[in-house]
Amino acid sequence: MKHTWYPDDYVSSTYQIDFAKLAKEGYRGVIFDVDNTLVEHNAPADERAIAFFQMLHDNGYKALLLSNNAEPRVQSFKEASGADAYIYKANKPSPKSYQKAMEILGTTPETTLFVGDQIFTDIWGANLAGIRSIMVKPVHKWKEEIQIIIKRFAEAIVLFFYHFYAKNEKNIKRVPLLEKEN
Repeated sequence: MKHTWYPDDYVSSTYQIDFAKLAKEGYRGVIFDVDNTLVEHNAPADERAIAFFQMLHDNGYKALLLSNNAEPRVQSFKEASGADAYIYKANKPSPKSYQKAMEILGTTPETTLFVGDQIFTDIWGANLAGIRSIMVKPVHKWKEEIQIIIKRFAEAIVLFFYHFYAKNEKNIKRVPLLEKEN
């Protein structure tokens, strides 16, 4: 059985995940953290993120931004990126916000993916909600608020043990990756 802090998979970047292949597996909704998952902390949606959300829509996905940030940050990123919806001040890792996200998307845990860069908020919450969790390396580690930087040290310990788990666990369902990152 998987530990609730371990992601279902851990990859370098959101932009290397092959969402087209995952759509063929039946996934229809993706919930994303914003800061350090899609762009640097507090950065606006860039051309890469805008093209990325267009690709998701082209593959039949609905995408929702789930953030503990205040509404102006999340709303402006949603509007610029082309994401379908957002939830701000989500109180992650509470599974309630993930369940609300699935209601908005019209998906179930079996048809929803979650992508985020933090174990103790993003991944833990997705796992508690029964959603397939994908952890990505932060876009720009250490350019964050101090409480996040402090959590990164504890995350490093969990990730140390996760790598042993992932190496030896036979039932990990790896996400397909693109040959070249978008």
